[in-house]
Amino acid sequence: MKRKREREKRAAVSVAVVRLVEAMSAFDSVIDSFNFSFPKTEENILEDWERLDAFKEQLRRSEGRPEYVFYDGPPFATGLPHYGHLLAGTIKDIVTRYACSAGYHVTRRFGWDCHGLPVEFEIDKKLGISGKDDVLKLGIDKYNEECRGIVMRYSKEWESSVIRLGRWIDFENDYKTLDPPFMESVWWVFKQLYDKDLVYQGFKVMPYSTACTTPLSNFEVGQNYKDVQDPAVVVNFPLLGDEDGAMMVAWTTTPWTLPSNLALCVHPDFDYLKVQDPKTGKVYVVAESRLASIPGAVPQQKKKKKKGKSKEKKEEEPQEGFKILDKFKGSTLVGKSYEPLFPYFEELAETGAFRVCSDEYVTDDAGTGIVHQAPAYGEDDYRVCMKHGVIQKGGSLPDPLDANGIFLPVVSDFAGKYLKDADKEIIKKLKEKGRMVDSSNLLHSYPHCWRSDTPLIYRAVPSWFVKVETMNDRLVKNNNETYWVPSYVKEKRFHNWLENAHDWAISRNRYWGTPIPIWMSEDGEEIVVIGSIQQLEELSGEKVTDLHSHFIDKIEIPSKQGKGMLRRIPEVFDCWFESGSMPYAQQHYPFENKEKFEECFPANFIAEGIDQTRGWFYTLMVLSTALFDKPPFQNLICNGLVLASDGKKMSKRLKNYPDPKLVVDAYGADALRLYLVNSPVVRAESLKFKEEGVLAVVKDVFLPWYNAYRFFVQNAQRLHEEKGVDFDPTKVDLARASNVLDRWMIASTTSLVEYVKCEMEAYRLYTVLPYLVKFIDDLTNVYVRFNRRRLKGANGVEDTEMALGVMFDVLMTLCKVMAPFTPYLTEHMYKNLSKCLEGEEGSVHWELFPDPTKRQGADEAVQKAVERMQKVIELARIIRDRNVKPIKLPLREMTVVHADQGYLDDITSDLQVYLNEEINVRTIKTSTDISKYAAPKAEPDWGALGRRLGKAMGPVAKAIKDMDPAAIAEFEAKGECEIAGHVLTAGDIKIKREFQVPEGMDPSMVDADGDGEVLVILDLKLDEELVMAGTAREVVNRVQKLRKKALLEPSDRIELYYECAKKDAPTLDKVVSTQSEYFVGAIGTVPKPASRRQAHSVDLFREECEVGDGIKFVAILARPSVVPNATALEALCSGDKEGAENLAVWLASLALEKKKEAGGSLGVRMGGKDYSLVPGEHFQWSNI
Repeated sequence: MKRKREREKRAAVSVAVVRLVEAMSAFDSVIDSFNFSFPKTEENILEDWERLDAFKEQLRRSEGRPEYVFYDGPPFATGLPHYGHLLAGTIKDIVTRYACSAGYHVTRRFGWDCHGLPVEFEIDKKLGISGKDDVLKLGIDKYNEECRGIVMRYSKEWESSVIRLGRWIDFENDYKTLDPPFMESVWWVFKQLYDKDLVYQGFKVMPYSTACTTPLSNFEVGQNYKDVQDPAVVVNFPLLGDEDGAMMVAWTTTPWTLPSNLALCVHPDFDYLKVQDPKTGKVYVVAESRLASIPGAVPQQKKKKKKGKSKEKKEEEPQEGFKILDKFKGSTLVGKSYEPLFPYFEELAETGAFRVCSDEYVTDDAGTGIVHQAPAYGEDDYRVCMKHGVIQKGGSLPDPLDANGIFLPVVSDFAGKYLKDADKEIIKKLKEKGRMVDSSNLLHSYPHCWRSDTPLIYRAVPSWFVKVETMNDRLVKNNNETYWVPSYVKEKRFHNWLENAHDWAISRNRYWGTPIPIWMSEDGEEIVVIGSIQQLEELSGEKVTDLHSHFIDKIEIPSKQGKGMLRRIPEVFDCWFESGSMPYAQQHYPFENKEKFEECFPANFIAEGIDQTRGWFYTLMVLSTALFDKPPFQNLICNGLVLASDGKKMSKRLKNYPDPKLVVDAYGADALRLYLVNSPVVRAESLKFKEEGVLAVVKDVFLPWYNAYRFFVQNAQRLHEEKGVDFDPTKVDLARASNVLDRWMIASTTSLVEYVKCEMEAYRLYTVLPYLVKFIDDLTNVYVRFNRRRLKGANGVEDTEMALGVMFDVLMTLCKVMAPFTPYLTEHMYKNLSKCLEGEEGSVHWELFPDPTKRQGADEAVQKAVERMQKVIELARIIRDRNVKPIKLPLREMTVVHADQGYLDDITSDLQVYLNEEINVRTIKTSTDISKYAAPKAEPDWGALGRRLGKAMGPVAKAIKDMDPAAIAEFEAKGECEIAGHVLTAGDIKIKREFQVPEGMDPSMVDADGDGEVLVILDLKLDEELVMAGTAREVVNRVQKLRKKALLEPSDRIELYYECAKKDAPTLDKVVSTQSEYFVGAIGTVPKPASRRQAHSVDLFREECEVGDGIKFVAILARPSVVPNATALEALCSGDKEGAENLAVWLASLALEKKKEAGGSLGVRMGGKDYSLVPGEHFQWSNI
């Protein structure tokens, strides 16, 4: 509560100061970071954007520029957005914002996926629908309208979340896959494929969801694998007519498929055995390599008696194992007949069923080497049985399951049971019939429906297919023409998928979707494919207003072959076909926007998650290749998955992740955006989401950035307040900057622009933040830190304006560069910074990205010099920390050693003054004589040499370590040397230099550190003068902290008094007297003993402090003031007390600087009379 009250008090003071300063300065005052709320500021910016209609204004201003085409993959609005959506949305917004700032016009339309299983699944749950019969009972028209009613259920929540994240995208001009224009273009796409002979109807085993009663595409299967326990059974199949009564044994993890068994399959080249169980006399046929899969078939070793067991225990008798009767190739079994497991389809034996087949797909890494064949439930089963004549094309196919996976009456023993529920009863029945050899459980990975989360089965279903296998080479070729980040997803994962892609099943036996536009005669021989609404109206004579099935299924087309009326087939398109058609359908191509589309195809950019390599990326590529033989996009960013902090999938049920809305409310959208794009997830890796990571962005990036911005504004206002000069960046010629850090900061800003431009053009979003963090660190901890006094006016107005001009250039450029990444914070800063420029209110998002060619060049020499200075400072700090010599304590001397005189010149020319101040050292010496201060030592690079030399590494490593200084010097000069017959180069040997104390120096009073290139040596010996100076620094440090506690602004003047014990007074008095000049420069006044304080002095803050070697004192901050003499003022006003009070108020209201500038008496006209107020008579001065 105390902290809260302090913040409230500080906020109140800040508001008062803001009102005062705003009247005097072009800039709005900036409150301190304690009171600044990033989320609240973002909400205010949103209001500004709405007021300015900023997004549409950006589009208007960029009209006429080259078009940058972006495709937005449509999400479903039946669920709320999660971190995966926010991540993809952030990536898309950053890239498209940058593209607009880079000189393009970027149309951004939001899209909605409105059809398909996700919608139907919600309605099935709502209405309790469990199958096709329930839908038909309700009526397809009512069912579809129920679906239509929920497709946009969460659209407002989506819009709110997307907008709050800072994303600019058009919701008003969105596209929906349920709109007739969109659906019509989907029809056109299909007709093009059909006319190119790329569509066919087939009977194919496919992944099938019993919960959703529809087949799934192969790429949908990979989205939801789970580890499950399934029964694993070994079943016998007696061979008919075998002289030994042998039984084939087959293994399966799907007992529910056994009632539909029609054949067995062996590998033609495997060796098979006929073996006999000595205990039962039963004879089995099994692959030799899989004999152990039959319990007891392989002899077990005798168990050894455990040591330490004194009691005798009867040893187990060794198992005898099965007797081998015969050995033969699998090919010899082909054609043999066996006894069916169940009688349900035994009549099919007459047409070739219940025989042994062979195929090389049989493996010997599991099972028995014999595979049971149920052609209705396995792709290989279907192929093998067709190949061996067990089933015939166009013939019947035993499939005793209904659409929901329930056994039909033909399987009398299990009728009405769900297939997985029937497993136990089937196993029980097989045991009763004596057909079970072994039964166990198996944990394995099994595909589940990605919508219903139920196990999938493989099932032969009639479907409509797009021929993908015929264009695999073209798909690979078009993929090679695209650019992906990261590239390995394109080159490996997606490439391999395209190379081996199967024909795509595009039909679904569902209701809510775009109907497949095929009208067919009853005998299936006459087919008409419709490609437009106009064509359907012309052929049918009916008016078409809606393309959903319950509107068009009543429409019939007269046959041209005398076959009566043609009716539409019942299937609808897989929703992936619709999303793959979105480049064309969103523009109603080719019915509208034909030229516009063709000029801008393929798209410049798309982005989605890595799961879309087998989803949207794939369908886009297939359709664009089939239609235009082009890739659908040029550039793609593929992101990974956002997981919970424990690495598990985010789960609403488990509540293992923070609500995105709460995260944005706590830290702001900008922080969440930067956290996401700076993570491995933008490189298609997984991100374990941690809320602390978002907080770290605020602390490590935003607060230093904000504080640098605030410091600039404060000093621009200070210039106005103290000197009456309005800062105008247009009047500051940065090309004339002579200060080395000015030139360095300008060059670093140009380098930032060049770097971000390069990385954004390469779509490497994840590299920007690390560079930005380093840049902001350089700005705050080097430029601002080293130039505080300049920025506060220490070197005069002209120099202050130059330093402010540099900071303005940095901050304004930073706003424009980072606007795509942090749209809110950059907008907030830009609006205030631009107040000193002429023109109407604008937005940073209407600005173009800075052109590095129009800036001063990125002076590499000055950047390298400052980088070298930073390295020396870092090494000096390490030495101080190691020796417990705080930076406030001055040291007498530092020596910098480097072989390159140019390196030393860099740090001792213009930069030396900063080195002296930052390291707090009196003298800096340099030397190129490395041997005087360091002894070289050679070490082998084990990583580089070990792989190359192998066993020879030992002797070579020893020889390297034994190299003397002369040999090392020769190696460094030549860049190579020969050791034990091996030529070694610079990358093979590491040269380290160990510090050696120069002659004449006390080893205890000197220390050094280096990085292998430069060596820094500090003289640690102290004297009284150094100690006094160090104590003065500590006093100043305490005063600055007290100013913050007193809620003072940087421009607030103070007086400083101190009181201390008698034993400390002489020391503190001496510090003040010897360091008075330093105190004036640092805090604007010389500390005074409290005994010299005037009685009317006003306390601001006081606190006990400790400095130096235990010196304790009470620091008192007092406000400079004027104290009126009430009696004298009343006399001046001829006894008028009210007039005297008014004069006292007037004295208090004047700025102290104005009073001081007046020098002598102060004149004022009040109440029609002139008064002259004399110092010492009518008022007393406090020291100003």
